[in-house]
Amino acid sequence: MKQKTVLVTGASRGIGKACALAFARLGYHVFINSHSSSDALESVQKMIYDLGGTCTRILADISSSSEVSRVFEVISSECDGLDVLVNNAGISYIGLLTDMTDDDWDSIIGTNLSSAFYCSRASIPHMVSVKSGKIINISSMWGTTGASCEVAYSASKSGLNGLTKALAKELAPSNIQVNAIACGVIDTEMNAVFSDEERQALEEEVPSGRFGLPEEVADLVIDLAENHSYMTGQIIGLDGGFI
Repeated sequence: MKQKTVLVTGASRGIGKACALAFARLGYHVFINSHSSSDALESVQKMIYDLGGTCTRILADISSSSEVSRVFEVISSECDGLDVLVNNAGISYIGLLTDMTDDDWDSIIGTNLSSAFYCSRASIPHMVSVKSGKIINISSMWGTTGASCEVAYSASKSGLNGLTKALAKELAPSNIQVNAIACGVIDTEMNAVFSDEERQALEEEVPSGRFGLPEEVADLVIDLAENHSYMTGQIIGLDGGFI
């Protein structure tokens, strides 16, 4: 049986790392990507090897169209194309909109939204040719409700939700499912900026009383990748009941 393939962007830590390891356990060949975390990405690759899995490490800035082209040159040199794409790469900015620079805005939109466009565009031709594929976007509850002092982040995730819904309709005739997971507060390095007091207060706001785990997101990603051929265009909340 042909080995399945997946690209996980932003795979050096957190949700991306958990997804990469979960796919490796299922026997996928995992292409892992990070912009600049070379040592952390190499560590994830070693963990996959320790699981008996196969992996290709690709360091690239996927907010750049030309860099994404280079990523897919590597992929096409090793396989026919992707079975699954997980658009996970993301960065945050906490602060007033008026304090944001043009570069801050461009960085958020490029990493969180444009990267999903570039990677999806590069993945689709193969998926269409085989009439099969899964595109899974890692979004946020703030893409639905918006968050004060996270305007650019909220806008990027709202855009990702719109991309998900529209692309799902476009690709449904080709049996390609496109869905997004709107994550709540997940216990990752991105949320390590909170003080102990802030963390406790935020946990008290979540009906489930805790932060989610990266592995819980990965479990849902795997479920979407392996099942549900009739479910597409959905923004699936995973937020402990927050919204």
